[in-house]
Amino acid sequence: MMKLPRRKFLHLAAGAAALPALSRIARAQTYPARPITMIVPFAAGGPNDGIARILAERMRVSLGQPVMIENIDGAAGSIGTGRAARAAPDGYTISIGYWGTHVANAVIYPLDYDVVKDFEPISLLVESPLLIAASKAAPASDLRELVSWLRANPDKASAAVPGSASHVASVFFQRETGTRFRLVPYRGAGPAIQDLAQGRIDMALLNAGAPLPHVRAHEFKAYAVSAKRRLAAAPDIPTVAEAGFPGLDATVWFGFFAPAGTRHDFIAKLNAATVEALADPNVRSRLADLAQEIFPREQQTLAALAELQKAEIAKWRPIIKAAKIKPE
Repeated sequence: MMKLPRRKFLHLAAGAAALPALSRIARAQTYPARPITMIVPFAAGGPNDGIARILAERMRVSLGQPVMIENIDGAAGSIGTGRAARAAPDGYTISIGYWGTHVANAVIYPLDYDVVKDFEPISLLVESPLLIAASKAAPASDLRELVSWLRANPDKASAAVPGSASHVASVFFQRETGTRFRLVPYRGAGPAIQDLAQGRIDMALLNAGAPLPHVRAHEFKAYAVSAKRRLAAAPDIPTVAEAGFPGLDATVWFGFFAPAGTRHDFIAKLNAATVEALADPNVRSRLADLAQEIFPREQQTLAALAELQKAEIAKWRPIIKAAKIKPE
């Protein structure tokens, strides 16, 4: 075997040792090198889907790669969210989650993943109230009349529940108003809105964004939004306080997540692309049309999302358990 001079040998050895580090740097510099998949754990047409598509379209500009939407619905979002948790942590699969998938489902469903430990937060996105709506055939012109009719006709009305937020909100609504109505599970807000518009379901508490076009088209009635202020996108719809029920106000938040173990430099690039998208005037206008309020820039961070999620789990866990909500 030919012997190398000691100096040359050491130089080659040092070069070989540096290869893994150089390879990591090269991967970070070239990420993303192919399209990214964004899992939406609900059917197309709902609020998660609408928010995801608006942001994905703009994020491709920053990332230099398409962000492809994959809708995986079922079990109040837990099927798609579970798929996202089990995806390879290589930066090429991310997901949109919200209060229901990353707070309530941890209490309601026997999940085979952990909504905190199995994800890396990327960024807080938007929040919005729920819309209390009913079919055109409902015998009520405002929220007070709806509550009076529901009290006089227990278990007669049916309410769509396309996700955990709608489910918890519907149970909370019944407890606060002394009403009873049947809860009908749906695989997403899109199908629930269609049935509400066609009169196949009596009422629903839905994330405010998705139903607004149907409200404007007079396809069903909108009684109130569960916010402290009226929506800029629908200033004619009163708040729950204005409608006579101040205890019903609540908002739903949304965020981007990656599988646990995703590299921090990849998370940083995804966060930067998200922040840039949320600052785009066209994106902001389109999200406002969906009744979504963008979190302030200082809260568009992975730390803010992680802190909010943990605080919300602590707040809502006892409430959901006390309501004895079961999987549908």
